[in-house]
Amino acid sequence: MNKNVAPSRDGFEDAAVEVARPRLNYPFDETPKVGEAVDVAPGVKWLRMPLGGSLAFINVWALEDGAGWAIADTGMGGSDTMEGWRKAFAGPLAGKPVTRVFVTHMHPDHIGMAGWLTRRFHCRLWISRLEFLMCRSLAADTGREAPPDALEFYKAAGWDAEALETYRARFGGFGRALHALPDSFHRIRDGDEIKIGAHVWRVVVGSGHSPEHVCLYCPDLKLMISGDQVLPKISSNVSVFPTEPDGDPLTEWLRTLAEIKGRVPDDVLVLPAHNEPFHGLHARIDHLIAGHERGLTRLRALIAEPKRAVDVFHALFRRRIDGGLLGLATGESLAHLNCLIARGQATRRRDEAGVDWYQALA
Repeated sequence: MNKNVAPSRDGFEDAAVEVARPRLNYPFDETPKVGEAVDVAPGVKWLRMPLGGSLAFINVWALEDGAGWAIADTGMGGSDTMEGWRKAFAGPLAGKPVTRVFVTHMHPDHIGMAGWLTRRFHCRLWISRLEFLMCRSLAADTGREAPPDALEFYKAAGWDAEALETYRARFGGFGRALHALPDSFHRIRDGDEIKIGAHVWRVVVGSGHSPEHVCLYCPDLKLMISGDQVLPKISSNVSVFPTEPDGDPLTEWLRTLAEIKGRVPDDVLVLPAHNEPFHGLHARIDHLIAGHERGLTRLRALIAEPKRAVDVFHALFRRRIDGGLLGLATGESLAHLNCLIARGQATRRRDEAGVDWYQALA
């Protein structure tokens, strides 16, 4: 689904992953209520903001930063999240201002309130350049009609007239989930070391779920704020979109997961955007990689005879794909198909009706 249609903050719950789930350790018995906080380490607080839908909440983090708080991720733009932050500032964060706002990536549940927070506290947004620019680009499409390229893209994937009409009606909604973005930002890069309060946090960038996703790793505290790059119970959506139809985000996703495993020790407590903090980073990364590789193997077997993108969902997802999930499933299926093409294991052919057919190479 084009990011303009609906926030793609999550993927599917370990979609069609048949690899045995690793035993992760979840050290906290309780989760914070909206407006409250749980201390996960000295000077690090875990808060939750409401999302609605199947996930219900996003985790956000407050880090002591001298005389104030550095915030990592912000929640979806809207009155419910605003009220959640007001409760937090009247409660566990009371008495200290926000010094800066870190955002892991540009999806609305992560950056949605960044403009509100930075303006309220007159502080800077810290984010990678590609995430900021991509977010501004998608926000600029708010209210715009669906472009012909996007309609051609989904028609090629096998969408019928009804699905295309629904896409037309829903296009341009990305910016509605954002408080007005800040007009400037502080760029953070892979490998940066950032002093936040008494501790240094290293920037570890991943790709695939979003173009330049930032994780923050603190060796002193043995913590990693992972955003959506590594989640304990769901596999983040990795999709191809109309803006880059020949993209290969799954290869980037698998490569950067392996790189994170090599750069971040296994003894960290992972602070994810969804679900609960956990120990077991390396086992979870291995599980995610193995699950996608199995999906690619099943997919290659399925396309021994030509198939459209919409014909391959059952090879990748355990759940039924209805209208609400069609965009996510299509994008992720195309990511797997494009990965097979990049590996030299499949080809794509467009027929006279403008529909793409995928077939494995012997």
